[in-house]
Amino acid sequence: MGVPFDYVPERPEHIDVILNGLDRYNPETTTVFQDYVMQQCENQTYDCYANLALLKLGPKLNILRNLLERADYEAFWETLNSDDLYADLYADVSGFEELMRVRIAVTVSQAVREVDRSVLEGWLNLRGQEFEHFVGEVCGWSVDGSTVKVPLNKENEAKGTVVRENVKFEQFSRLIRRAYEQPA
Repeated sequence: MGVPFDYVPERPEHIDVILNGLDRYNPETTTVFQDYVMQQCENQTYDCYANLALLKLGPKLNILRNLLERADYEAFWETLNSDDLYADLYADVSGFEELMRVRIAVTVSQAVREVDRSVLEGWLNLRGQEFEHFVGEVCGWSVDGSTVKVPLNKENEAKGTVVRENVKFEQFSRLIRRAYEQPA
């Protein structure tokens, strides 16, 4: 029997196990692969297949993280559903989609008091009874026609601010004097 195309004699057994199993798509293996890259640098070796696995995990996870950080929630769900690799990445994370919805809901509750239902459906990737259950039971919000109302909390409460500038007359006079001193 021939040698596999991805055979690297220096590859540790635990890396080989990851690469030949479903853990290759598990985001928790990212740090294991990163440590292995450091080991390759120290030993002046190169494992293309393992490094590609890390690259596949890294950019895809960064894409999702960036979408969440930018609050581009609809694009987050579209991206998540666009590639089977994403499904492999979170398959072992129990309640992943629910956790993402809760995170999104917390952010929404910190920013607004009400939101259009269709917009929030897109943000949460839920429709119909699933949407109403999540919004009402999980979040404790109310649906009023086409609007979802978020209860008042310390983050979404409108606060008026009064800004007082303490500028002395001497500062104005110096500014005016300089304006006249400038050559034309």
